[in-house]
Order: sequence, then structure tokens, then C-alpha cells
Amino acid sequence: MNQIDFSNDAPDYCPASPSLWCRATVNGSPATYEITAEALEDHFGARSYRNEDLLPAFLSNRQDIERVAGALFEMTGAYHIVLHSGHFRFAV
Repeated sequence: MNQIDFSNDAPDYCPASPSLWCRATVNGSPATYEITAEALEDHFGARSYRNEDLLPAFLSNRQDIERVAGALFEMTGAYHIVLHSGHFRFAV
């Protein structure tokens, strides 16, 4: 089992994706994960793809998002993952 730690920092907005980009560590090594705007809209109540709508949806659901991110880090062994809407369909 991997040791996965999530940063408490606010995520960075990536307008090109659009997504929120977050820091973590996996077994002491730097890792990142992104959650798409679509996932935040579909499952966490974000009203638009704008950062000012995505961030509150992320922050109020951070625990559920990090639980799914942790499971995906564990399953894939990757150090960068992207959480899409489908990852939350049955998870939350």
C-alpha cells in the first residue's frame, strides 16, 4: 500500500484544460492530480468552468475528491492523474 499525502494548498486553475491542478506526494515523491471542470460541474455543483465557480465546489468536497484521487494513485502507480466525471459516477 502506498503512502499518499495531499497538500492543503489551494489548487491551481488551468484554463486550457479547464481543470484544477493539485499537489500530493506518493511514497515521499512529488505527485499531482487534476480534476476536470466537467467533474466538478457534474458531481460537485460548480456552476461554470470559471475558477471562481470551480474552487468553492472543490474546497467543499475536497475529502471525497481526495479519496477518489488516492484510489486512482493506488490503482495506477502513476504520479500524475486526471480525475474525470466518470471517476465519480459510483464513487461519491
